[in-house]
Amino acid sequence: MKKFFSVADVTNLKEIVAEALAQKANPNALEELGKHKTLGLVFLNPSLRTRLSTQKAAMNLGMNVMVMNMDKDGWALETRDGVVMNGTTVEHIREAAAVMGEYCDILGLRSFPSLKDKEADYSEDLFNKFIKYCAVPVVSLESATRHPLQSLTDLITITEYKKKDKPKVVLAWAPHVKALPQAVPNSFAEWMCKAQEEDLVDFTIAQPAGYELSEEFTNGATITNNLEEALQDADFVYVKNWSSFKEYGEVYPVNENWMMDNEKLKITNDAKIMHCLPVRRDLELSSEILDGPNSLVIKEASNRVWAAQVVLKRMLESLKSK
Repeated sequence: MKKFFSVADVTNLKEIVAEALAQKANPNALEELGKHKTLGLVFLNPSLRTRLSTQKAAMNLGMNVMVMNMDKDGWALETRDGVVMNGTTVEHIREAAAVMGEYCDILGLRSFPSLKDKEADYSEDLFNKFIKYCAVPVVSLESATRHPLQSLTDLITITEYKKKDKPKVVLAWAPHVKALPQAVPNSFAEWMCKAQEEDLVDFTIAQPAGYELSEEFTNGATITNNLEEALQDADFVYVKNWSSFKEYGEVYPVNENWMMDNEKLKITNDAKIMHCLPVRRDLELSSEILDGPNSLVIKEASNRVWAAQVVLKRMLESLKSK
């Protein structure tokens, strides 16, 4: 594994989930694998779970870890080629990424979209140039369009807590006070569609009209604008807000009540409720659910360690085989 950016970088979902759960059962079994190897984590945006879980996963594997908040501690990066750097940018990504690759054996990168220019965001220019110039394996810690470590975590969590072989999984839009990226729902949809292909889940997306995700990520999913219809017999409900893809970054008023609460839970098959966190209580999700027995959000967050660890394990193994 030389990069981890999307579900396309994994050939068999059952295998990687089983591998992750084996790591969970014995976290330090492979601590010699990463000995004398260095993981660099580069953040252009805030992070709690991704930062801490990936650091812990690397330490479990015996790695050294360096963390840089590029937006605060580094030079302002130029990503465009062929421009005279006589403005506010100080260092070109060609040099910055290449130098980081000299210091680290594996690099992780986290950045968010602008939500202003769809074409620029969905080109994943920053991430692709980072891969191109750093010359070492790269892990996405979230990008403009995807959050694969979160999605792998979600599949691990569903596998752990499912009560039947092929549970019904629902991605449900939720309200918010501002425009949020599509990265988490894009990625979750992409991974669940792949899981559905492998006969692991039945997958449905529920969102108000105008909040449809790009078809690139939802091919194979059942899609509805009716939340109650989607929740019927659901085993897992993944709650998340996102802004419009079609009218990029826009937020439309929604008159219906889309916040998950215990009343809506009654429609489900006693569904487990998931969210990537952070979550705005009593806006996206009711406190009664978050504090109740159906919430998996803390267990889900805990599993971020094992998603990161299995990815780093595979990358270390590929380095060792060189």
